[in-house]
Amino acid sequence: MKKRVIVNDLMQKKYVYFLTEQEGKNFDPEFKPELMLKQMLELGVFSGKYLTGCKKEFPLSWFAQAKLLPLYPDSSLNFFKVHASQPLSVWQEKGWIYHEDPRGWFQWYCHYFMDRRCPDDQRQIKRWKVIKRHISQLKKHCKKGDFSCRPVQRQAVLHGAYDSRKK
Repeated sequence: MKKRVIVNDLMQKKYVYFLTEQEGKNFDPEFKPELMLKQMLELGVFSGKYLTGCKKEFPLSWFAQAKLLPLYPDSSLNFFKVHASQPLSVWQEKGWIYHEDPRGWFQWYCHYFMDRRCPDDQRQIKRWKVIKRHISQLKKHCKKGDFSCRPVQRQAVLHGAYDSRKK
């Protein structure tokens, strides 16, 4: 049976979606994230400012140890302690935001993990796969475990659910 979710937060009003799969299961075979959402939030991503306005929609367990600040971003909360994100306005200008996920890729990943499937899935999975080019650069230019090498690129890769600590 499909579960109906109704979202009312700062960026979405009366948005309704249905969970059609089992949570965390039945991912597209092309989408194999190395990090789950809870792990990413605990490590420190998006300068602590992601999902702060829509926490009610997702499992409380994701936020128990999350590094979040509700009012302003703080790059010191990121795992690599650097800023590695473009503002949402840039994503909007470039047309990278799908109307059902107004916060961008990470919100899509949250919804996808929770089992919502939507017309934007294939585009987001393709965008996720493109991040591999950055992993190749880390492997080529950095010694494994040298977190001082390319920290902005490492943080950006972490934002994409790849575990750049292992590269």
